[in-house]
Amino acid sequence: MSSGSNRLGRGVSRIWTRLLAFNVLLVFIPAAGLLYLNTYERQLLAAQERGMVQQGRLLAAALAAPDGISAWDSERVLLRLHRRHQSRLRVIDVDGALLADSSRLGPRREPGAEGAARASGPRSTSLYRLGAWPFRLYRRLFRGGDAMESSSDYYTSKPRLLGQEVLAALAGRYGATTRISEGQASVTLYVAIPIRWLDTVQGAVLVSQSTLDILEMLDAVRLDIFRVVLISLAVAAVLSLLVSTTIARPLIRLRDEASQIVDERGRLTGSFSGSRRRDEIGDLSRALEQLTERLRGHVDFVESFASDVSHELKNPLAAIRSAGDLLADLEDGPQRDRMVAVINQEVARMERLVSAVRDIARLDAQSIADQAEPVDVSALVRALVAHSGKQAPDSVRLELEGLAEGPVVRAVPQQLEQVFANLLDNAVSFSPAGGTVSIAVGETDGRCVVSVADQGPGVPREHSERIFDRFFSFRPEEIGDDHVGLGLSIARAIVVGHGGEIAVGAGEAGARFEVRLPLA
Repeated sequence: MSSGSNRLGRGVSRIWTRLLAFNVLLVFIPAAGLLYLNTYERQLLAAQERGMVQQGRLLAAALAAPDGISAWDSERVLLRLHRRHQSRLRVIDVDGALLADSSRLGPRREPGAEGAARASGPRSTSLYRLGAWPFRLYRRLFRGGDAMESSSDYYTSKPRLLGQEVLAALAGRYGATTRISEGQASVTLYVAIPIRWLDTVQGAVLVSQSTLDILEMLDAVRLDIFRVVLISLAVAAVLSLLVSTTIARPLIRLRDEASQIVDERGRLTGSFSGSRRRDEIGDLSRALEQLTERLRGHVDFVESFASDVSHELKNPLAAIRSAGDLLADLEDGPQRDRMVAVINQEVARMERLVSAVRDIARLDAQSIADQAEPVDVSALVRALVAHSGKQAPDSVRLELEGLAEGPVVRAVPQQLEQVFANLLDNAVSFSPAGGTVSIAVGETDGRCVVSVADQGPGVPREHSERIFDRFFSFRPEEIGDDHVGLGLSIARAIVVGHGGEIAVGAGEAGARFEVRLPLA
């Protein structure tokens, strides 16, 4: 089940589908115009009805007379209009009989002309039918079909024009209705206006007009909007595919590389290949590549450190074994005491080595950012010198020089104290009898600078970097070799972890170590 879902996840990019869904959602903004057209259509139809009402009222006012209305007067008034009206005007007497019809006074549209014009309009295109199909289905399912008349005009072949709107007008009220004719792809609006003389209703004016022109215009707008929607869908799909190739695929490649970096035993077996892209994905790829390299460097450090510790422990263990073997064959005497001293010396050396290894392990596990706090370097150095001066040999003197007040850095106090303690211990061990170890604290270029200088033999230039390596110790014979070679390595690890740097150079008489840390 998991393998199948994994293959599905590899085949279909979820980022691509989300981008496509988002882009398609944007397409609904122009598509919403189709819904707004319904409101716009109602407004146009209302405006058309108001115009028809105005025409009917003007004609009713022109026909009203004390002697009533006649067919001759009605046709004469309609002829004076010279067909400057767009509606069909009919004059009806109080019995519903037709007195005059504007369509009989000039060229008439042939029966079915509206349907023919509608058939050749926008609705005749397959693209329009495709876009209208969902709306037609919705209306059929949820709104039902609209009732249609059997002919193009409701009053065709009827001797009396007594529709509901005409009856309302003959009763002295305004009447209006809308009818959909079979075979006519538009609706026809009917309004009836009473013809009054004083309080007497003399007849009615029936105004009718097809909505063909309005609907054809709206159909053309709908077709244009639907074209925009289709083009937007195509552009959204292309853009989503393009974004998929530029975002989803590189992320899938990073995922595949990440799954192959570590084997089942947790060992690093690969790395990220990086990227030349100049965008955020390229930055992520390069960051992962650097992270992998740092992780590999840390793993190599752990492995080499374990190997170095193992090697360093073998020497005192070998010496203890040899001394123990000889001790078993010796009787009481100076040689036996010497072997016991050798064993004690090597045990002490092992204790120093184990203590140094523990310090390195603790440094590796601690988070500097979580434990750092403002530290007054001058106060820390002053207290450390006072404490170390009591433990230093009487022949070596510790001296503070140029101790600036107030340089503050963000650091772990215990670790920073260990750095300066290791440097002081190293300087004291190299100082000759009667020598002086000078300690100075200052500020330079936004950094706190602490220097520790001794009057010993100094450090050869070729060893200026190696002395910070693990288990490396350069000590002339007259100095002695009772150090494990980890003090300076620990000091450098702490300083670098705090964002600083440590270096050694030649002092006035011996070696001079300088620590630079960024000010808080």
